[in-house]
Amino acid sequence: MTPPALRETLGAMLQSHVVTISRFLVDQQRLHPEATGAFTDLLGDIALAAKVISREVNKAGLVDILGSADDENVHGEEQQKLDVFANQVVIRALDHTGNVACMASEESEEIIPIPAKFEAGEYVVIFDPLDGSSNIDVNVSIGTIFSFHRKQSEGERGVLEDCLQPGYRQVAAGYVLYGSSTMLVYTSGAGVHGFTLDPSIGEFLLSHPHMRIPEPPSKVYSINEAYYRRWSPAQQRLVSYLKGEGGFGSRYIGSFVADIHRTLLQGGLFMYPADNVNPKGKLRLLYEAAPMAMVVEQAGGKASDGYRSLLEIVPGSLHERTPLYMGSAEFVELAEGYLAEGD
Repeated sequence: MTPPALRETLGAMLQSHVVTISRFLVDQQRLHPEATGAFTDLLGDIALAAKVISREVNKAGLVDILGSADDENVHGEEQQKLDVFANQVVIRALDHTGNVACMASEESEEIIPIPAKFEAGEYVVIFDPLDGSSNIDVNVSIGTIFSFHRKQSEGERGVLEDCLQPGYRQVAAGYVLYGSSTMLVYTSGAGVHGFTLDPSIGEFLLSHPHMRIPEPPSKVYSINEAYYRRWSPAQQRLVSYLKGEGGFGSRYIGSFVADIHRTLLQGGLFMYPADNVNPKGKLRLLYEAAPMAMVVEQAGGKASDGYRSLLEIVPGSLHERTPLYMGSAEFVELAEGYLAEGD
């Protein structure tokens, strides 16, 4: 084959098989002639932040970045050094772009305003910079969770109320998984798409288009059974059924992003219920539950607090917590049925 013919063949292969996240976003933007490009830019900035965080996660064992930062976050939890680093990376990737009205981070007590020296935009970004950070020192997969809302207030810059919106108003949501490979998964309300980072070229490539929770799903439940004695009788009966008559297997990583990613690919039921120590649940509505609920439901699944859709809950505060049941729709409905029976 001559060099020109070879180049033409390679070009055709690249065009038909290799789709970067940038190209994908531009192609999606073209479907909406009214689009300004701000949303495309915003997701591109999230992808850039994910690359930087991924680089540090992958070399964390080689540099002085593992372990505690000798500080606590707003929840009284000891911050890990990578937590602090990831939080700053996301903020700095977004605060100067002119696309963001304000931000909220799980690591910050109040909303994060856009500095006065930068223009503000119409999007509100809510994120958990490094979910599962208690797993950092033992090399278990961790992740970043993000969601976008449109600013509702009339002022030039965002305010608290712009962040306290129910999940159904999310414009987009997604997560980044830092595991054996780094994956970015997102939805903007028209399906779920996954991109895997190719470190040799530094690009996220479309690897999982149109992700759907499989049917029939795997009969797998995921929960921390060490808390069994804390649960309500209804929750105990549910798990007893799953592991007994229900014929379910058990898989639990203990890293929320990793557990949901597995559930998305294989099906099943992930649970983090309320208990007598955390009667309002443990996971955060804005930073963890609502973004993942949008992803799961766009993939054909269901997300609930055990009684109602997570996407319908109107948050009353930035760091509100919630019980969580997420995964294959039939299994979530099964869980809701047990909980409805009461104690």
